[in-house]
Amino acid sequence: MAWFQQREMTVRRSVTRWAISPIFVLAACQGGPPAGDAAASAAAPNWPASLRIVGDGFPNPGDACRKIGETEATVNFLDDSATLAGCLSAQDAAALGGKVVATVDGVTLVSVPAGSASPGDGDGQGDAKVAGTKYDATAQVHCSGYKGAGPGLCDAGVVRGEETGPYVEVRLADGTQRIIFFEKSGKFLSFSTAQSDGTAAMKIGSKREGDTTIAMIGTERYEIPDAFVQGD
Repeated sequence: MAWFQQREMTVRRSVTRWAISPIFVLAACQGGPPAGDAAASAAAPNWPASLRIVGDGFPNPGDACRKIGETEATVNFLDDSATLAGCLSAQDAAALGGKVVATVDGVTLVSVPAGSASPGDGDGQGDAKVAGTKYDATAQVHCSGYKGAGPGLCDAGVVRGEETGPYVEVRLADGTQRIIFFEKSGKFLSFSTAQSDGTAAMKIGSKREGDTTIAMIGTERYEIPDAFVQGD
């Protein structure tokens, strides 16, 4: 009889062990995402859909803030002599050194003058290159007309100090570049053109509006401020 009771207890323990084991297996299978994925998800910045984010960092790639493009929420804050940037924290915004113009959906918008606080941008310190580029200053300029595009902003960089005069390179949405040449005095000279892309056959012209040169090629129009072309 004792032998039978002992045998029964052994069988019960085995049944209990096998019944419990799948519970632990199921719990393990239903666990959350790997720790690395969760950390990456938490670290990804959450930019609102109301803003058009340009690039992966401002003023340098990987930085916390971003360049902000034109939308209904930002159209009143865009300036051809400054870059509109957005930061998720007030501390990052303050570090840019520009003027805080608004807060949109939790993002602090800052208007940062082209080449702000750096030599070569009308500060009396002489020309110096924008870090990592050949340019003496960078900014966004008003542009329109390329492949039928409406008014907007295009990234631009200026190279000064050339014997033939300064020139401005404007980068368009698809990566195409327009190079605009000026005389040493700052007067518009011409565009760089080529037969291969059809620009050689386009009509070139310019006009003045206040302290800004409106450079035109075909249906395209680029507004280039004097201060951007000539600097110090």
